[in-house]
Amino acid sequence: MSIFIVAVFIIGYAGIAFESGLKINKAAIALLMCVICWVLYMFGSADYVEMFHGEAFRSFLAEFHSNDMTAAVRQFVGENILLSHLGDTCEILFFLMGAMAIVEVVDANGGFNFVRDRLATTHKRKLLWRIVLMTFLLSSVLDNLTTSIVMIMVLRKLVAVREDRLIYSAMVILAANAGGAFSPIGDVTTIMLWIKGNITSIGVIKEMFLPSIISVAVPALLLQTKLKGQLETVAGTETVTEVAFSRLERNIVFWVGVGGLIFVPIFRTVTGLPPFMGILLILGILWAVTEIFLSNNRHAKELKKQRVSKLLSRIDLSTILFFLGILMAVSALQEIGVLSAFGTWLEEVSNGDAYLVTGVVGIVSSIVDNVPLVAGCMGMYDIAPMGTTDPVLMNFVQDGTFWLLLAYCAGVGGSMLIIGSAAGVVVMGLEKITFGWYMKHITWVAFIGYLAGIFCYWLEKLLLF
Repeated sequence: MSIFIVAVFIIGYAGIAFESGLKINKAAIALLMCVICWVLYMFGSADYVEMFHGEAFRSFLAEFHSNDMTAAVRQFVGENILLSHLGDTCEILFFLMGAMAIVEVVDANGGFNFVRDRLATTHKRKLLWRIVLMTFLLSSVLDNLTTSIVMIMVLRKLVAVREDRLIYSAMVILAANAGGAFSPIGDVTTIMLWIKGNITSIGVIKEMFLPSIISVAVPALLLQTKLKGQLETVAGTETVTEVAFSRLERNIVFWVGVGGLIFVPIFRTVTGLPPFMGILLILGILWAVTEIFLSNNRHAKELKKQRVSKLLSRIDLSTILFFLGILMAVSALQEIGVLSAFGTWLEEVSNGDAYLVTGVVGIVSSIVDNVPLVAGCMGMYDIAPMGTTDPVLMNFVQDGTFWLLLAYCAGVGGSMLIIGSAAGVVVMGLEKITFGWYMKHITWVAFIGYLAGIFCYWLEKLLLF
């Protein structure tokens, strides 16, 4: 049955890759792929449950009041496996929807004028580097997803020509993933490694900051050759919100929205609640603030469309459903042991070479979600004790070469394909970038930057550490 599940995933992935040729929305393909994978899983669920959840299933059977083993397996899968993966996925989806809503509210009420004014330039290449730098820095404190949404909204106010905006948008993906790779709170995978003690804040920042910069600077140097001359002025950027809201009110909206997003990691640390709860808190505060501003505004009747209750309809639901389908399909692969088996195979063929294993993991992360890949690697290897003299085990100590490269490769490697990262998926949805265009114009420069960053880290270890 595993072969059929993998085959469905590959076919579905190919359908997503050739979405423009098939004329079928990628969300539809992802949802079909997800459901078919889980239907096939249910046909072989008895074997999979015994293989991967034997102890938990036996405990479940002790409280199951029936001799119908098929019914027991199905109920166990539904309650303990499927709902568990759905819960993890929904944490991401609610975070995504909350972040999208916050960004829409800030944008609709003129909040991003603050950022636009500081990035504004008529020179195409100067704008490229400003966008790269701003995205890189923001993604180290915000999550990559939120940063990408913010920067795309700003780009829409600065770049009129779609061909140019596609290049800028692609660089947002690369810069967001690179910025998240050197920060302990910049990406889901680095957060996982940081919380489990595989890496420390100082260690990952100190050793991965320069490779992360190199991984985005090299593609920027290559892509800037496609940007020549001056930018065209974007029509219609002066909206009713800029007349109705004062500069102070627009700045308050910006800082409540974006500042609130920066606060989310702090909220998580203090309360222990998942990040989506912090996002909902900020959305509620921002909602209340804008309602207060609108209720005291003489243009209130003209601004009905700017209220949060109306703006929620702008959230791209197809992107949310696409993300749901992809993540749940990957969880099916995880449940049949394909991801862990792949990791074991890597270990055998690489003979413990940290650069080879993590390098391949990075490439694979451009195809499937990097979270289960990193989780699989963390499950395969233990943190080696400090002071070990074994040259192989030294790669696995806290802040060892393997863990730091895993943080870099899983984050930056996702940039090689547009569906390889959350940032890529959301930009794909917002700017309607096709898989084929990205592969033709961006994949090769992202790959060069990826290798350049690994080489930079190798030089660091050789010369400095």
